[in-house]
Amino acid sequence: MKNLFDLTGKVALVTGASSGLGVQFAKALASQGADIAIIARRKEKLDALAKEIEAMGRHCLPIKCDVTNEEEVVKTIAEIEKTCGKIDILVNNAGVANAYKAEEQPMDEWNRVINANLNAVYLVAREVGKVMIKNNYGKIINLGSIHSNVAIGSNTISAYCATKGAVRMLTKSLASEWAKYNITVNAIGPAYFASEMTEKAVENDAFSEFVKFRCPMGRIGNPGELDGALIYFASDASSYTTGQLLSVDGGWTTV
Repeated sequence: MKNLFDLTGKVALVTGASSGLGVQFAKALASQGADIAIIARRKEKLDALAKEIEAMGRHCLPIKCDVTNEEEVVKTIAEIEKTCGKIDILVNNAGVANAYKAEEQPMDEWNRVINANLNAVYLVAREVGKVMIKNNYGKIINLGSIHSNVAIGSNTISAYCATKGAVRMLTKSLASEWAKYNITVNAIGPAYFASEMTEKAVENDAFSEFVKFRCPMGRIGNPGELDGALIYFASDASSYTTGQLLSVDGGWTTV
């Protein structure tokens, strides 16, 4: 029987690959046979990850790129296509968060989150989509969140929630528009995982108690627990699945 999860011969691009989930995603895709392109703003961290992936026997192309900068994104995607020949898989992982009471949030902070979490997701998908349309094949995986579906008690992350809700609908829209090109567009909706972006929250005792109360499994996610969803959406196992957001959240969104 064919291994539906085999990514041998595929080229995957992971954004925001300098830390956290981006690093995990790049390694997970490489472990299934994909060659990897990684982009982020911190080139030294990309170079370190590239060495790890090369040690796994896969090719890895690290490129410094600010995904909120249209000129840089256009140039970077063109460089990846030229160097790698194609882009089969996109993991739109880059993102930021902040914490402000809605009535006190400055517009520059609101716009920073919107630009990184929504505008950049569209921009990278647009440019990679052009490559995939030419090749009549593609797998796009956007990073949503449990906050694509629910807010949080004493919410101070209105900008973040707004972007993740928008990413869910952008995923559906692109899936509908690009299905005729044999491109699937799906999203993963994680609950809280330890990462550079969430470390202050998940190390807070009060937040840990809140998670125990709010999440049916009573804990945050463990390293690797998003890999299954990622590989499913990146592989031919999901050839008839598009426009979906899969919550990987310990049951958070069930209650």
